[in-house]
Amino acid sequence: RPGTKRLPRAIVVGVKKGGTRAVLEFIRVHPDVRALGTEPHFFDRNYHRGLEWYRSLMPRTLDSQITVEKTPSYFVTKEAPRRIFNMSRETKLIVVVRNPVTRAISDYTQTLSKKPDIPTFEGLTFRNRSLGLVDTSWNAIRIGMYAVHLESWLQYFPLSQIHFVSGEKLITDPAGEMGKVQDFLGIKRVITDKHFYFNKTKGFPCLKKSESSGLPRCLGKSKGRTHVQIDPEVIEQLRDFYRPYNIKFYETVGQDFRWE
Repeated sequence: RPGTKRLPRAIVVGVKKGGTRAVLEFIRVHPDVRALGTEPHFFDRNYHRGLEWYRSLMPRTLDSQITVEKTPSYFVTKEAPRRIFNMSRETKLIVVVRNPVTRAISDYTQTLSKKPDIPTFEGLTFRNRSLGLVDTSWNAIRIGMYAVHLESWLQYFPLSQIHFVSGEKLITDPAGEMGKVQDFLGIKRVITDKHFYFNKTKGFPCLKKSESSGLPRCLGKSKGRTHVQIDPEVIEQLRDFYRPYNIKFYETVGQDFRWE
């Protein structure tokens, strides 16, 4: 097969349940992009296997093409920024973020579908509900503290090398969000409105044609799950908890995601 296996020039580093799979599926429609379909978890779980192992997983690319991979857990992995920087300080990073409260509920809903006997969302969220003490050691809560995780990345990469995608806008205006991703990657805006249609059943956009065939392509059945119903008071307490982190995040990246 023509082309060479190359280390990725761009990585979708996060966040879990933010819309990373959608970004990957949408961007790989572009003729100048080749993406690894599975999550290699190299910079968090498989680093000991070495860069050559990592390279061997990559799709073959021509000189004009960009290799992309996505592993959403990188964003919250302490060692990931340094490890990616050591591979290449030129790496472009894409972070898909969404309202941290909705993200936490989505995360919990996914876990519940696999482990039906886990405690309630409320039970896992608070160390002490009456005092409003949120348990930040629970991963579903911790991931949404974007400002905290971003600090580790900014020790190695300038903001100009990190692009933030709004998970909300990815649903309401996929072409607009993907236009910005293409600009960030330095490739022509090929993916436009004509690539998408809105799937009412799933509640989000799907591709009219996929990368590999001329057939419409919707994300798997695990996407667009109906969220667990959460007590509005719990949601309010979580909004209060995240507010200072959100504000700091907006200020750092110079972008208001309007989660308030």
